[in-house]
Amino acid sequence: MVNDPYKIIGIVLIKNEDVFIERALINILEFCDRIIVADNCSTDRTSEILNRLASRNDKIDYHRIKSMSVSHDLIKDFAGKRSWIFAVDGDEIYDPAGLLEFRKELLSGIYDAWWVIFGNVLNCMELDVGRGVAGGYLAPPCRSMTKLYNFGLIESWSESSGERLHGGDAIFRSGFDKSLRLNLHEEYSWEDARFRCLHMCFLQRSSLQKAGRGGIVPRPNPADIMSRNFVQRFAVRIQRLFGIPERGKTEWKIEKFTRGEIVEKNVSVFFPPLIDEKN
Repeated sequence: MVNDPYKIIGIVLIKNEDVFIERALINILEFCDRIIVADNCSTDRTSEILNRLASRNDKIDYHRIKSMSVSHDLIKDFAGKRSWIFAVDGDEIYDPAGLLEFRKELLSGIYDAWWVIFGNVLNCMELDVGRGVAGGYLAPPCRSMTKLYNFGLIESWSESSGERLHGGDAIFRSGFDKSLRLNLHEEYSWEDARFRCLHMCFLQRSSLQKAGRGGIVPRPNPADIMSRNFVQRFAVRIQRLFGIPERGKTEWKIEKFTRGEIVEKNVSVFFPPLIDEKN
């Protein structure tokens, strides 16, 4: 195993993400050796889009799942193998050209001793694809939410608390532990970063998503949903009946992802033509 090259495995957990999901997947396609997609019973056009993409790309392994915990089951067997696990959400759009350069670095072995790597992020409040411009808050000073884990450093990670890479106990090989966190976003500016992401958590992500006062509100995370008791789940159903948007732990997201000043960046490199747009 020591002489085997690392593989980069994408794990995408989504539910109702038909606005950005095609772009999110296409942009990581060349970076990953394989992409496992776990669709938690989407009811918008997400499943239709994913089936079409999977039929065209052998790298994409599409699963429709009823429980979010299955997303961790789909990757746990990579523990102990020379694998980088790259978790991507439906509201995360990566720089595809930057990822190709970053892939060379990653596979060269210079990051082999790190457990998790964090990259640069722009938490978007506005996006104009036509002009190739986005406005929002940068990480840093915001918290980076990229998820790239070195499964070659662990012996197992058999349990999770509801979704991939959350909770449970990762058992590390001797000499390694969870403190080995590399903050690339603190070493590189947005312009110089190769591992960088547009985070769309404050924008509309599904055609079914309802707008609240002042625009689209952040959706709850899978962990928020899993932690709801019976009364909370019932309350959410009532809200949906009356067209009231789910808020989730919006205060947490606002605090973590709106630090510093709003900036405007040229993001045209994030939006090269898709296959259908070329034809």
